[in-house]
Amino acid sequence: MMRILPASVLLAFSVAAVGCGGDNPRGSGDDGTSGIGSASNGSADSTGESSGESNSGSTTTDPTDTGPTTNGDGDGDGDDDDDGGGSGTVFDLGTLPDAGLNCGAGGGNDPEFTFLWAANSSQGTISKIDTNTVMEVGRYQVRPDGQGSPSRTSVSLTGHVAVASRQGGVTKFYATEEFCEESNGMPGIQTSLNNQALPWDQEECRAWHTPFDYNSQRPLAWAPGTWNAGSCEWDDEMLWTAGRYGSNQDQVLLLDGDTGVVVETVDIPGLKSDSFGIYGAAVDSEGNFWGTGWATGNHLIRVDRQTMEATVWDGPSSTGLTSHWYGMTVDVNGYVWNCASRVARFDPMDETWTVSDELGSWAAGCMADADPDGLLWLGGTGVRGLNRETFEVVYNWPTPSSYGVSVDFNGYVWAVDGNGAHRVDPMTGQVTSYNGLVGAYTYSDMTGAALSAVGGNPSG
Repeated sequence: MMRILPASVLLAFSVAAVGCGGDNPRGSGDDGTSGIGSASNGSADSTGESSGESNSGSTTTDPTDTGPTTNGDGDGDGDDDDDGGGSGTVFDLGTLPDAGLNCGAGGGNDPEFTFLWAANSSQGTISKIDTNTVMEVGRYQVRPDGQGSPSRTSVSLTGHVAVASRQGGVTKFYATEEFCEESNGMPGIQTSLNNQALPWDQEECRAWHTPFDYNSQRPLAWAPGTWNAGSCEWDDEMLWTAGRYGSNQDQVLLLDGDTGVVVETVDIPGLKSDSFGIYGAAVDSEGNFWGTGWATGNHLIRVDRQTMEATVWDGPSSTGLTSHWYGMTVDVNGYVWNCASRVARFDPMDETWTVSDELGSWAAGCMADADPDGLLWLGGTGVRGLNRETFEVVYNWPTPSSYGVSVDFNGYVWAVDGNGAHRVDPMTGQVTSYNGLVGAYTYSDMTGAALSAVGGNPSG
């Protein structure tokens, strides 16, 4: 069952089309390859090497000619008109990851949660960006061969990151040096502290690497572990990923977050044939896996965390409204969102879709505010905030084009693509940019704020 919102609900605006990038599902010429060495948008050259080393500072710009399209209800960002430069928690963020009984503030006040992790797809690395200073403070090789075309990153409730490579493989890195362990025989801990990655055998903040031989491995999402009230820590964290063999053999896997060992595997039959398979992933408050396929007539997939039983629904594109969907996320209310030139909301309770009318231009990744009444943020050309109930465009801020969009623990919205990671003040549209990335393509929970919103409320 599906409900279609009328065109009058959405505000009309016109934005230029976004350029092609590593995954590039937007253009008709996508051949389904992994994207290594493919052209990013106009902000980086074909290799990304020059821009990655010569333009590594951060810059701040104010929006011009474009402001809030309406004040509307449901922006969910609080009343603090911070100018975007503070380091404290300035917006209404909901639950913080480590906030338990007698466990202190945790979350956004802990150093592990002050980073955005962006995959440099064409370089085979992942960058660690300080969300307060908008500067790069670490870069890491994701596979022993220096390749892999990494794309999705996900941050756990303990603040550590995992990255999946399109050409196969998942790697976990520790967020801060205190967790890193001696492994290379040299005194002290050797780890990258800037935009230069150390050789694979020297980097000691890599927790583990698990190789896979899938033709396509994109989705990645941490699941909440078990809250230990005595130690004020999350134990037994698990990590979801998915891969495709050939054109139609899909698997969803659950990995041990401490070791990278595969704990469970479930086959997902009957998905559409393409080169991608399951394209994006997120988890709900119970740690269940949600994934979407990108292909025309795509599906929505859920794998139950307890039983590993898979359920597959027809996606909203099966009605012929759109050729495919791209971004996806799960919000704090339990709704699952698909995003492209339209936005679709799936209600798991009654198994129905609500689909917006045409937005007027491409939207890419999407992520919701932690506030139950907050906005859904869309990447693409500019950053747009949509009312999650009415689908009305509340904010339309001009930014460089992006694939991924994420929200950090201070409430700022981030757009990532090419050589740039751009932090946007959701209330004013002020943009602070870091332009030292290399062929970056990341659309996922790059900060951990989305997982914190849905799964970070320890029961004690």
